[in-house]
Formats: sequence, C-alpha cells, structure tokens
Amino acid sequence: MPLRKFKPTTPGIRHRVNLIHNVTAKKPYKKLTTPLKKTGGRNNRGIITMRHIGGGNKRNYRIIDFKRNKDNIPGKVATIEYDPNRSANICLINYVDGEKRYIIAPRNIKVGDIILSGSKTEVKEGNSMELNNILDGTFVHNIELSIGKGGQLCRSAGTGAQILSKEGKYVIIRLSSGEIRKILGKCRATVGMVGNEDYALIKKGKAGQSRHLGIRPTVRGSAMNPVDHPHGGGEGRCPIGRDAPRTIWGKRFLGVKTRKKKKKSEQFIIRHRTRGR
Repeated sequence: MPLRKFKPTTPGIRHRVNLIHNVTAKKPYKKLTTPLKKTGGRNNRGIITMRHIGGGNKRNYRIIDFKRNKDNIPGKVATIEYDPNRSANICLINYVDGEKRYIIAPRNIKVGDIILSGSKTEVKEGNSMELNNILDGTFVHNIELSIGKGGQLCRSAGTGAQILSKEGKYVIIRLSSGEIRKILGKCRATVGMVGNEDYALIKKGKAGQSRHLGIRPTVRGSAMNPVDHPHGGGEGRCPIGRDAPRTIWGKRFLGVKTRKKKKKSEQFIIRHRTRGR
C-alpha cells in the first residue's frame, strides 16, 4: 500500500506519513453499524478505570463476522472499506441468499472475489474452515481459541499465524509474536494474512492526531508529586528511589509475570513469545 508524505508547510505535518487506503467505498453499510458510546475511561460509578482515554472523533462500530459460520454459501466481495475501530481494513460480503456481512480484509482480496466457508472448502485466501483441513505451512488469521466462539487471534493489520504440524486432535501454530501453541483442530481460521500490512509505517506528526483518536496525554510518574505517583517528588531529576519501577497504584511492572499460574490457556503454550517482553 503506497505511503503519502506531506510538504512541510506547518510543523504539524512536517513528519506526518499516512497510508493511501485502497478502499472502494467511503460510507459503511448502515444496517451493519451501531453507535459507539464514549466512556472517557470511566466505569458505571464514574471512576477512571482506564487512563489516557477521552475526546476523539465520533464513530460507529462496524459489526464484524468473526465466526464465519455461513457454511457452503458463496459470497462476493462488494466493497473494501476503512474501519476506524481497528488497524485492518474490512470488506463487505454479499452472499447469494441476500445476506450481507463484514469480514476482516485479507491481504490480496479484491472486489469481485468469491469467498466460502465450510469444512469442504478450497484452501484459498479469504476462505474459512477448520484448522484440520488446512495444509501445514499455510498462513492463517482470525483464529478461534474455542470451538464456535469466533476468531480471537491474528486480527490486526499485517498479522498471521503459520500452521506447523498436527498432533492428534490439536494443531500447532506459530503466532506473529513467536509464540508456539496448540489449538484444537476443530477451531476455525481464515486462510491468508490480514491486509493493510503497512499500517506500522504511519507517523502521526503531531500530538493533535492522538487526540483525534481519543488518546489523552501520558504524564511521566517522575514529573508528578509523591501523592500522585510512587516515582514522584524530589529535587530536580531524581531517580525512582525504590527497589523497582512501580505503576501509579504501587505495583511492580517490570520483570513481573502477569499470567495466572493456573490459567487454562497456559497449558497449550509450547514456547512463549519472543517479542514484546
């Protein structure tokens, strides 16, 4: 996907880099959208439970078909659209029985392509089927962790998992993070990788771009007072002054495991991720 750079006519756009989206429709299919209410990061009691959230442009949520359970009914790609709620693009599918659904757009999908879901489906980009029916070495996305729950893994732009082998009722896959894990072979996945892979090359160029996205500023703990953060206080630029870095609530956060020891998904991990630690 081509990149768009701007002339440095203002400081705000001097370093901005945007993507030229290959979308074929500007407005979404209204029946598959729902209003998205802003919370400002607050719960039903008005207490902030998620920091750095607030403002941003209004947007509607696009209802995505993560389950891909419309079996043996061909669907035609009608449009490829931008989705403000995710990094990947989405495409509108017109099925032959008249129903319309949104799915995450695979990498090489084009308007007019025919996609299909089901157990006896060709291994082709955009088709959805059980992991047992997909050849080893194939890249997949929108992978289920529980049968019939819908895709939970590899839904972001440019991501995908590779099928390594099959072991009994399980299929071994390698995720983009480097994690290798077992998943039940009856779980579904979509063939191919997610499109819009150049999303990581975007440069916002100015702080206001984050505010448009609903992201409020993040203040360093060392710049606060002691009453506001464990790192705060002191004269000038002081070190942390404690045994380890802490969150704003006083909990350690570097080198501390966050997974529960008895978490169900832990037993299916063969090798932990190599990135993001």
